[in-house]
Amino acid sequence: MNTSPSKESKVPKIGRRDLLDYAGIFAGVAITALGLDWFLIPNMIAAGGASGLATVIHHLTNLPVGLLMICINVPLFLASVRTFGKHFGAKTIFGTALLSLLIDLLALIIREPLTKDPLLAALYGGVFAGIGMGLTFRFNGTTGGTDIAARLLKRYSSLSVGRALLFIDMAIIILAGIVFRQPDLSLYALITVFVTSKAIDLILEGEDYARAAFIITREADHIVQSVFTVLGRGITTIEGRGAYTGTDRQVLLCVVSRSEQSRLREIVESIDPSAFVIITSAREVFGEGFMEFGAK
Repeated sequence: MNTSPSKESKVPKIGRRDLLDYAGIFAGVAITALGLDWFLIPNMIAAGGASGLATVIHHLTNLPVGLLMICINVPLFLASVRTFGKHFGAKTIFGTALLSLLIDLLALIIREPLTKDPLLAALYGGVFAGIGMGLTFRFNGTTGGTDIAARLLKRYSSLSVGRALLFIDMAIIILAGIVFRQPDLSLYALITVFVTSKAIDLILEGEDYARAAFIITREADHIVQSVFTVLGRGITTIEGRGAYTGTDRQVLLCVVSRSEQSRLREIVESIDPSAFVIITSAREVFGEGFMEFGAK
C-alpha cells in the first residue's frame, strides 16, 4: 500500500456559487423551453437561432425539435473547438443540452399551444424566451446556437459578431417564410425577436447592451490572447500602479456584448483566479464590433 502523502486533487470543486448558477440556468432554460413549446413551435414562428432552424425542419420532417437542435449544435461546437480551441465551459454545454432535452420532454406533455393566434404567440413566446435567456445569461450560462456560427463567420469574413448574428437570424426568419409559404410568419418572427431582446434587457437590469471590463492581472498577455482567440474582441492595455504597494500592474480594458460577459469571466478566472475585475454597463459603444458613429 502506498503510504506517501497523496497529492492534492486537481479536480475542480463545485462551490455554492456554481450550484446557484446551475439552478439559475435550469430555471432560465425551462422558461425558454416553455415559451417554445407553448407558443412558438406549434405556431411555426421561427425567430432565428438554432431553435428557429430546428422549428422549420421539425414542421417539414416531424422530427423532435430538441433532437434537431442537438444535431445543429454538435457540428458547431466541433467546428468552434477546431478553430478557436477548447473554450466551452461546463455551463455552456449544460445549458445547450438541457434546453434540447426540456423542449422534447415538455412537447410530450404539452399537447396543445396556449393560443393559436400568431400575434399572441409571437408576443408571449418572445416574453418567455427573453425572460428565460436573460436568466440564463445572468447566471453565467448560454444555450449555444447561432452565436457560435456567428463567431465562425466572423473568423472567415469581415463581418463583426453582431452583424454575423443578425445576418444568420434574418436568413433563418426569411427561410421560414419561404418554406412555410406564409410571409406573414416572418413578420411575426421579427416581433418575437424584438420582444425577446427587450425582455433579456429587462432581466439583465437595464437596456445597456454592452459591458466594459477593467481587469488588473499578472497574466495580461495570456488573457489578451485568449480573449482575442475565443471572443474575437480586442483589448486595450493601460499601465497602472498600486497606490499602496507601488507595484506596476497592467490594466486591461475590454468591451463585450452582454452574452459574452460570462465567457470573459470564465477566461479570466481560468488564467488568473487572483485577478481584480470590474465589469460595468456601457450604454453606448461605437466602433468595430458595435454601433457605427451616427447610428441610433
